[in-house]
Amino acid sequence: MTVSSPGNQIDLRARAHQEMIAAGFVPDFEPAVLREVQVSKGAQAGVRAPQKLETDQVRDLRSLLWSSIDNPESQDLDQIEYAESLADGNIRVMVAIADVGSLVGKGSATDRHAFTNTTSVYTGVVTYPMLSDDLSFNLTSLIAEADRQAIVIDLVVDKTGSVIKSNVYLGIVRNHAKLDYKMVGQWLEDGGAPPEKIAAISGLSDQLLLQSQIKELMHDQRKQQGSLYLHTLEATTIAVNGQVLDLEVVEDNPARDLIENFMIAGNVAVSHFLDSKQIPSIRRIVRTPERWDRIVAVAKSYGQNLPVEPNAQALAKFLLQRQEADPLRFPDLSLAIVKLLGRGEYVLVMPGQTDQGHFALALHDYTHATAPNRRYPDLIMQRLIKAMIAGKPTPYTSDELNNIAIHCTQQEDAANKVERTMRKIAAAVLLSKHIGEIFEGIVTGVTNGGTFARLIKPPAEGKIIRGEQGLDVGDQVKLRLVATDPEQAFIDLERV
Repeated sequence: MTVSSPGNQIDLRARAHQEMIAAGFVPDFEPAVLREVQVSKGAQAGVRAPQKLETDQVRDLRSLLWSSIDNPESQDLDQIEYAESLADGNIRVMVAIADVGSLVGKGSATDRHAFTNTTSVYTGVVTYPMLSDDLSFNLTSLIAEADRQAIVIDLVVDKTGSVIKSNVYLGIVRNHAKLDYKMVGQWLEDGGAPPEKIAAISGLSDQLLLQSQIKELMHDQRKQQGSLYLHTLEATTIAVNGQVLDLEVVEDNPARDLIENFMIAGNVAVSHFLDSKQIPSIRRIVRTPERWDRIVAVAKSYGQNLPVEPNAQALAKFLLQRQEADPLRFPDLSLAIVKLLGRGEYVLVMPGQTDQGHFALALHDYTHATAPNRRYPDLIMQRLIKAMIAGKPTPYTSDELNNIAIHCTQQEDAANKVERTMRKIAAAVLLSKHIGEIFEGIVTGVTNGGTFARLIKPPAEGKIIRGEQGLDVGDQVKLRLVATDPEQAFIDLERV
């Protein structure tokens, strides 16, 4: 079915709500949740006051020059960062994580809602947060110029970028500057005088330059270990008053890389901390890819030979070579590899047990613990950390953790499906006036349900309904747009 301009009248917000329910999410907060939030607001008596301290083992770190880097519109600030040079030539990196658990108790109505959804869902036209706005945008957010209790991950990094020492403890922190990726990234990339917002705070430019320096060392260390450098094009929907205007690509930049490297190191440190306490916990893994043979074939098409058996370091070397040789097309190759690597999973790991590892990061002992406002596993890990710091028994049995891990993986898959569907609906609306035009694309999936491809520009995904024979993930093709159907989230393509 070919849809033209009337398709642009689709109620995207209503459709997003419908997709959430169909995928098993609860898109609206129940009355009991809202009542709990009102009680929390009253107990806090002002957004600038610190949360109630649960232990005397809390360090006052408010004088340190903490800052956050996130999207410009973000208000649910999960983490802030600080770094300092040490006398022995090493660098101290500190990541403070919002203490969500102090206001979201285990078994509360808010906690039950968070467990049901397990994640914030970003549909492009409306965001469905895991926690209510009053919590994640305010009371549990590391907002600027507010005192907050936090879980502090304290790292010592040497000149090679290796973390040689780590600790986890509670602290009181203050975010002195809410910065965004675009502003910081452009400055780090171009050099020159810092932006006015950074220059206005004494010492902040030097602080960020030091963080960037250690990020480079960490990044080089990760490359040597075989961590995969992948640069996919993340598309977001630009809509005003329900009208789709464009699909915007979110570009990587040095500021995003900085936060990514710090969060990876912090998540590993949390795993090591809990390992030292000999308790079960949740890990984040990406299994050895089942379709390694296809990854080998993709590399072969570029004239490169990979080992017959899966090898992260060899793949990482190939990806770096391709990024240097053809940076403009590298996102296309990255997308193909991401699709072939397979999904991430949450799994239970018992004390002393070696997990299956995160193939893409070339890491074992990796978890998710740095975004408790947005992801439920991070909140669980936070509760484990706080129990260990306070000398209390673990709040979860291994069976409970295993069930949580399985459920969180399922809901993450469901969230990805909702987000993908909404992007396809928006793309179908946007492309409805371009029927018959030819686009460059890359094959992203070959299943029993058909062969799928993503257009390069705009970055929209559709189904190849004619000429798909013989295609596989990673193949680059020219495609004609045959039809769009926003109601069904269909974009039909044919191979030219």
